[in-house]
Amino acid sequence: MKTIAAITACILCLSFSPLRASDHLDTAAVIADPAADIADLYAWTSADGKRLNLAMTIVGKQFSDHVRYVFHIDSGRELGKTSVSVTLNCEFNALTAPTCQLGEADRARGEAGAESGLRSERGLFRVFAGLRDDPFFNNVRGTRAALNVAGEAMKNGLPRDGGCPRFDAANSAHILHEWQRTDGQPARNFLEGWKISALVIEVDLKAVNSGGTLLGVWASTEVRGITPGHARQLEDGVRIDRMGRALTGNMLLATFDPAASDALKTRYNQAPEASWPEFAAPLAVNLANYDGFDGHCGDQWLSVQNASPATRYDALAELLADDRLWVNSASSQCTQYLAVEFGHVGAINRDCGGRTPNYDVDVFRSLLMRGEIAGLSDGVDRDDRTHSSRDFPFLAAP
Repeated sequence: MKTIAAITACILCLSFSPLRASDHLDTAAVIADPAADIADLYAWTSADGKRLNLAMTIVGKQFSDHVRYVFHIDSGRELGKTSVSVTLNCEFNALTAPTCQLGEADRARGEAGAESGLRSERGLFRVFAGLRDDPFFNNVRGTRAALNVAGEAMKNGLPRDGGCPRFDAANSAHILHEWQRTDGQPARNFLEGWKISALVIEVDLKAVNSGGTLLGVWASTEVRGITPGHARQLEDGVRIDRMGRALTGNMLLATFDPAASDALKTRYNQAPEASWPEFAAPLAVNLANYDGFDGHCGDQWLSVQNASPATRYDALAELLADDRLWVNSASSQCTQYLAVEFGHVGAINRDCGGRTPNYDVDVFRSLLMRGEIAGLSDGVDRDDRTHSSRDFPFLAAP
């Protein structure tokens, strides 16, 4: 098995662009500390409708005593409008023995490496911490090859329609073909067999949804005390990394501008929630790029064909800038990524949305390029291991 550093170097050599597989690669500062690098975030309701299931995966193969791991759960009655916020944070002084605090309501402290997990003192949550198989699946090489094709075409100059590049039929076909292949062969999951550290928690819904049934969930890592390496200059509590929806922060920020990528993503990771709307503008730049990949401009989700090209991408950019993973806690049916967002724009569904370990996030790619929930795949539609959305700790053993 390659080390994380070797894998990182291998992936980076494939493309000039800083696209990542979900959030497995990030800014230079985050890559320097794999124990603080959030790979993915999962959140969904339990089958009995009584609990919120949470999982934060970390690129490093162990947790760190200089990092604080935090789940943020904001509750409200409307998408994007929350009134109560609860944090569930964990600190480690041993590999799998955290101290986890649910606001002021409950605490768990001790060994959490057994699959049965560690129960909190008041019974409001239980926690697992340890190595698991990485549930995220992605054709990284195909994605990079596709973006290389798009990047070269844009570098050579293309006419634009409201920021959307007008790829000709040949370039568009080439982009979509490469996206579904791996080095010219059938698509493969680059992350097959990857081991990650997983912090998995199930918490009683009544402890986190007092503001309303809609939950905006995001995860962060932050400095804990005096830290080694790159974080030595940072104060306790300064955020190192954050994540909400899959693919947003790294797939849509400065994808074709490597010179600006690190500074923009660092600012993105550390920004307070009140400042998140300012990232709508740079997100809109790349939304326009992705809109053109299928050879058509103006067919992206939330884009209106006859809308002014200057404002075509504003609605989706503003939605994505609020980078929280939305869960409808009134539902125990969890089958559709972005279901809460679909409901916000008029689609009728009773799904919890969120993200289980088994969701295929190809729906996001299809929405960006075709405005449809299906039709564009990276050729990989499942992980090599079977994960559970019902049985704690959900993620398969490594």
